[in-house]
Order: sequence, then C-alpha cells, then structure tokens
Amino acid sequence: MSGRAMWTLAIVVSATLEFSVAAQRSGQTGAPQPMTLTALDYFEIGQLVARYARAIDTCSNNGYDYADLFTADGFFAPAKDGVVGARWQGRERLAEASGGGVRGCKNVGWIRQGVRHIYVNHIITPSAGGATGTVDMLMIGLDGDPGKIRHDGYYADTYTKTPQGWRFTSRIHHVAVSPIGNAPAPQAQPAR
Repeated sequence: MSGRAMWTLAIVVSATLEFSVAAQRSGQTGAPQPMTLTALDYFEIGQLVARYARAIDTCSNNGYDYADLFTADGFFAPAKDGVVGARWQGRERLAEASGGGVRGCKNVGWIRQGVRHIYVNHIITPSAGGATGTVDMLMIGLDGDPGKIRHDGYYADTYTKTPQGWRFTSRIHHVAVSPIGNAPAPQAQPAR
C-alpha cells in the first residue's frame, strides 16, 4: 500500500472514530429523538381529548366533529385482552363509530341512556412523530342512573400536530376485562 493510501486510510479511520465518540457523548444513536413539547402542546392535546368526549357524547354534526379529531389516515379501534379489533378508519367510518354518518345519530345506546364519557389520569409522552398518551375512561350515567360510574378501560393514543392542530393518528380503546360493576364478589376467606 502506498504512503498516500495509508495516509488517506488513517484520516478516514480517525474521522469515523471521532464521529462515533461524539455521537455517543451526545446520546445520539441514529434513532429519531422525541420532539420537544411546549406547555401549549400539552394543553392542546388535553383539549383534543376533551373535544373527543363532547363529540362522542353528543354525535355533533352527525358524527363528523368526532371524525375530524383524527388525521386523514387516523383510526379508532377497540382492543380486548390485548387483541386489537377492527379499525374504524376514514372520515365516513369514524363518523359511524360515533353513531353518526349513515347511522344518522339514531339509536346510539350511550346517548339514549344519557351516558357521558370522562377521561382521567391523562399521561402525554413526547415522541419522534409528535406524542403518545394513555388516559383512563370513566362512564357516568349508565342505565339512566346519573350517579352510576364505571371504569371502562383506557385509551392508548398517538397524536400528530397538523396545520389544523393536534389530531389523533390512532386511538385504541383497551376495554376493561372485568368492569368493577360486573366483577365477581370476593370469596370469603376461611378463618385462620
């Protein structure tokens, strides 16, 4: 190998090592870094979740207010025992998921009962593409009883910031396996 080739190889190896050390020091591993969320971003994501509750509880604008909370390719899906069910995707299907669209907001069980959705324990985590979140769902007013509250699982969300504001990219409702109201009574323990 000529002196010039050796010199070129030494420079390439040295530059590669310096780049590798610098990347390790700064914590960069090539993986996309989470975006930095501002206080306004956290607030707007919280408002998105609140608007979701209002839209699904009222079937406003024939369900399209609900559908418009999602990105164009966004979806809602139920999940039970860790298995994600059918996706409601696209504006028309999402409007149907809330009782609207071709369903016309008629005979929507939770609306007929006067049920309201309440979301609590909302945790938002920055991600490379926007943010993810989890939030518990409570339903109040079941069976026409305004005082009846039941925990009905949680949502696992993916949020994306669009020119129209924050939107759901995905919203998966992890249905409670044994809601508190339907849980079996505890068995009596033998005296010790």
